[in-house]
Amino acid sequence: MTSLTALFAFLSLVTLAYSTDFNPLHHSGPASPYFNAPSQFGVPPSTPAQCKVDQAAYIVRHGSEAFDLGMELRKRYRFTKGGDNFTVWSAGQQRVVDTATYFTLGYLSQGNYLSAPGTNRGQVVTTPDSVNFTFADSLTPSTACPLYSQGDTSAKATTFRGTYQGNIANRLNKFLDGLALDATDIGVMQDLCGFQAEVDGDTRFCDIFDESEWLDYEYAHDLNYYYGSGPGNPFSATVGYPWLKAITELFSSDSNRTQGGGNFVPPPLIMSFTHDNNLPPIVSALGVWNSSALPDVYPLSTVRANPDRTFRSSFLVSFRGYIALERMSCDAHEPPTSVTHTSGQVALGPGASASAQKYVRLRINNAVVPLPGCATGPGASCSLAAFENYVRSRAEVAGDFVARCGLQDVKNATNTLDIFTNVPSELAQSTVLVVPLPYAGLL
Repeated sequence: MTSLTALFAFLSLVTLAYSTDFNPLHHSGPASPYFNAPSQFGVPPSTPAQCKVDQAAYIVRHGSEAFDLGMELRKRYRFTKGGDNFTVWSAGQQRVVDTATYFTLGYLSQGNYLSAPGTNRGQVVTTPDSVNFTFADSLTPSTACPLYSQGDTSAKATTFRGTYQGNIANRLNKFLDGLALDATDIGVMQDLCGFQAEVDGDTRFCDIFDESEWLDYEYAHDLNYYYGSGPGNPFSATVGYPWLKAITELFSSDSNRTQGGGNFVPPPLIMSFTHDNNLPPIVSALGVWNSSALPDVYPLSTVRANPDRTFRSSFLVSFRGYIALERMSCDAHEPPTSVTHTSGQVALGPGASASAQKYVRLRINNAVVPLPGCATGPGASCSLAAFENYVRSRAEVAGDFVARCGLQDVKNATNTLDIFTNVPSELAQSTVLVVPLPYAGLL
């Protein structure tokens, strides 16, 4: 019997049963297919009845089913019936661009106007990916921060893996003849559960491991992201803050004019597509999932997992995982009925009412995450004014991108992300490429 045949033959021998509510694909960290994360704070994900989202910003990891996400958000928000101004932003690697493209096609497919195909087009603004010359003006800014890699202590995850992978290998080797698994093999085999499920739905490798082994696997990923690109890296908030600041400035303006000397008004749905390691810095900048009020939980232990932690990689960096900020207009007297939007302009809010109160709410993989000390609004939201103050306070934690990254003497180094309001034409001599999408009316 060949080693490969033996490997597949022993699957039937070591298949393990799980409790009825345990799904290993919800504990596979970055290998998890997308799923809606459960609420860790008891807040329902639905928009409060008296509120209407009038502006939203997402930063999304690449992944499959992006077309479905486009349809979902078009139906959820109903911002606009189309318009050739619909634009999304993407880091430049092909898998990210493909995700952005399919999202846009899905979004546009929910607003087809066959008699006017020109109103049903979109564009993907593709930005340089993982380069060191765009600085903070990037969807992959960590590459341009030289000190960021020095703060990366994700090797702590490797130490933790050493506490359980060898034991799993010893257990499985009892079923094998002529093939000996080692700790490295165990890591790859657990990866195969999520990756294979993402490709074709095959989950046979998932059944080899028991629940405790999956929870150890997940926690190793938690440590990797927490200490590598998340709150455990002292430069994480520094590289995540420019995105947060840029979105806050857009949320703070009801103007239909461009902002900060830019040449473009983004649509009410601001979509950014990037890689998994670029999501934890946003968490750090927001100051969530890392409370100093819980010294027994944070910083994360490298010895054993604390079940009270809210930082969970499976709830953040799954394929197509996302962080979203929603600006809501809320009426204290009666629920709003519609959002008015004119192509090329930012929506004013429900019924174009200037009297509605504005709030901001954070969602991570659909679950609502209250901001510390700023969650007294509808649905655990934060008033826009308080949110602005909160973000300003987070600047003190993040620091200035140029200064914190040691770029003071680097020419053209910037601490500002302005790709959302400065979009060059196709013929401009620029590092940003605007790619028109085909008409989606027949999808």
